[in-house]
Amino acid sequence: MGDDNRNFIVAFGLIMLILLGYQIFVMGPAAEQRREELAAEAALEQADPDLPTDTLTTSGAAATIDRPEALAQAERIIIDAPSVEGSISLTGARFDDLRLRNHTTEVDSDELVSLLNPIGADHVFYARDGWQSITPGVNDLPGGATNWALISGDVLTPDTPIVLGYESESGLAFERTISINENYLFTITDNVTNTSSDEVELQRYGLVRQEGLPEVLTNNMAVFEGAIAVIDGAMVRESFNALEDGASAEESGLGGWVGITTRYWLTAAIPDLDTAFTARFRTIERGENDAFEASYVERAQVLAPGASLSDTTYIFAGAKELDVLHYVEDNIGVQNFDMAYNWGWLWFLVRPFVWALHMLEGMLGDFGLAILALTLAIKILMFPLANRAYASMARMKIVQPKMQEIRERYASDTQKQQQAMMELYRKEKINPLAGCLPILPQIPIFFALYQTLFNALEMRHAPFFGWIRDMSAADPTNIWNLFGLLPYDPSGWFLLGGILGIGAWPVLMGITMWAQQALNPPPPDPMQARIFAFLPIVFTFILAPFAAGLVIYWAWNNFLSVLQQYVIMRRHGNETQLDKLINRLRGKASENES
Repeated sequence: MGDDNRNFIVAFGLIMLILLGYQIFVMGPAAEQRREELAAEAALEQADPDLPTDTLTTSGAAATIDRPEALAQAERIIIDAPSVEGSISLTGARFDDLRLRNHTTEVDSDELVSLLNPIGADHVFYARDGWQSITPGVNDLPGGATNWALISGDVLTPDTPIVLGYESESGLAFERTISINENYLFTITDNVTNTSSDEVELQRYGLVRQEGLPEVLTNNMAVFEGAIAVIDGAMVRESFNALEDGASAEESGLGGWVGITTRYWLTAAIPDLDTAFTARFRTIERGENDAFEASYVERAQVLAPGASLSDTTYIFAGAKELDVLHYVEDNIGVQNFDMAYNWGWLWFLVRPFVWALHMLEGMLGDFGLAILALTLAIKILMFPLANRAYASMARMKIVQPKMQEIRERYASDTQKQQQAMMELYRKEKINPLAGCLPILPQIPIFFALYQTLFNALEMRHAPFFGWIRDMSAADPTNIWNLFGLLPYDPSGWFLLGGILGIGAWPVLMGITMWAQQALNPPPPDPMQARIFAFLPIVFTFILAPFAAGLVIYWAWNNFLSVLQQYVIMRRHGNETQLDKLINRLRGKASENES
């Protein structure tokens, strides 16, 4: 046999050996893992009758009933905790009736925010967990229709947990202990004993499911609302709009959580902290009222005959209060649980802003004052850059007549006009870009503050001085009744109560914006100058429906800018538009006196 043939045979043998090893040690386990995942998904869907067909009308939409009637369809255990109240359904051990004691639906209302709602009622929203198996013959594990028995406890409080029990016909005994802390966290510990003569492969799963869209959607780029998960420290999320369009996601890892979030509230299912799991988002099509689901399935465990296992999971259902989120992350050990707060892509600025607002609110005792104090602190930190910008504007304003003269002299020769301008800049030691470049860092600061305030739970139903009783809502006053001086309410009027309805704080914001523009050199182009002059009016209408806290921040920020810029302009000997207006008013007052 020639050397070439021998080398070919050796090379071919090595290639086959590598392919065989890859198939055995890589492709084989991967295919087996995927087979198990698909089987687990099929078992989950088969054993999950949370949306029974008898709740559907012929049109495909869910038939709703009164909430008390929906709650009465299952035996329940009362929840009585400092932050929440409600009940747990013994059918499916489902968390489907929860109200937040510290948060009401409206200002001065006694009606609590209802976060979780039972099947059959309006806005169905619940969380639960259960077990599944791919072992043949084991198909009666705890699921959505399982009737648990109450073993001990009658009311769930932070001091009194409850214990539930369930025995399957396949020989598995489940004992579930549910406890709750002072806030919104439920701990669910399951002890499972295999009383059969065969080993069983078990997987625990948890899910959060919402039927239809939330009653109120924010629809703002600063807010995320939809399915969210953290797997191995990385965040995965899909908005409600994306889920409606058929979006889905599936990721596997160790450590994390899954849930559904809105602007202020979060419901999350958290797997055992030491167990690998697969998270999934999906939409269950149900005609006019689709169900959105975020779920996880833990890694399979083999339970030998006579053996037992213990597995602890968690359900979080409550407000996105940062100290509570950090408690769950730091004390319970749930990875990156504070990612439920929408930090945005400017998180490196939003995080210190949120921390500063909390600190200032604790010091001043008022969230509105904390906003004003934080804005002032940022202005002080940015003073060197702003001082440079305003000083450059002041010098530009001084040479404005000379610049106008050059434009008129070289109106027909653009090249000579530019050369003369550059010579003027050099002679007067002016950098035309110096007034713009220092302002650029303030742009991300503004957007970060916008992100911070729009997601701040502390601003919800928080009053401010005067007529503002809820800084998260628009200014309730209206220019068309002189901000409440006239004895009628135009808020319900067509246009005047809607897009043309302007409150007092938006008007103040527009005035401060006009004052800030009056201090700047006017644009050389007349058309551009008219457009800039019209901007304060445009922004007044745009910001009128915004949260009052944001408009207060913007007006206060403008006022501080006007004050700073006016001092700098006067220091450089500029007469501003404000000075001219004040002088005209003084002149008219003198004429009237004479």
